Amino acid sequence: MKGILAIETATEACSVALWREPELQQQHEITPRQHSQRLFGMLRELLADGRLQAHGVEAIAYGSGPGSFTGLRIVASAVQGLAYASGLPAIPVSTLACQAQTAIRTELVREGDIILSTIDARINEIYCACYRVENGLPVALGPAQACAPSQLSLPESVTGVTAVGSGCEFLDESTQFVREAIDEAHSQLVPEARDLIPLALSAAKRGELQSARQVQPVYVRDEINWKKIAEQGKQE
Repeated sequence: MKGILAIETATEACSVALWREPELQQQHEITPRQHSQRLFGMLRELLADGRLQAHGVEAIAYGSGPGSFTGLRIVASAVQGLAYASGLPAIPVSTLACQAQTAIRTELVREGDIILSTIDARINEIYCACYRVENGLPVALGPAQACAPSQLSLPESVTGVTAVGSGCEFLDESTQFVREAIDEAHSQLVPEARDLIPLALSAAKRGELQSARQVQPVYVRDEINWKKIAEQGKQE
């Protein structure tokens, strides 16, 4: 695979990347509550005629969540439309893994390091997952969680953890074990669409492709809580 369109809208950042080996273009902005307006403008800037195959695109990668309820609905709708129109497959990538990959690319961590990727989930919870850097990619050490900061758990015996993402602002409420395991925290880091690409390539090799009909967000949250967050989503 030598061409991917990547879209990430699950946080306050909205970004689109177009990779055609070896070239990479990206539009990336911090645009709270403006994702629907900016996303399609970014797509037009990267794909003037809207014809994906003409630009060498072979698949559409997207940040599947967890994250903003509104942002996830926007990306799912956009990717479904693009996949239906083009007949191209979609590749879902965890937004938490994408954010971890952003940390790797920006050299906040090195090979073998442990990353705690976090996103503010609202209503006093965070989304989080723990990764180890292996061969330049984040490898999950367990499933993603949606939990109160005080209930956050880490794999046993981990130390020297680098925490990234908006959920870091709540880590003071975590347990003493978690606080002592974390060496650094970078709360301003957000996932970028370009960092979906290496993860999407790896997923494609494993055959993790979706049809347009299969595209859907991953919320990592129970239905009752999502009714609460949906009300907040109207204000996002």
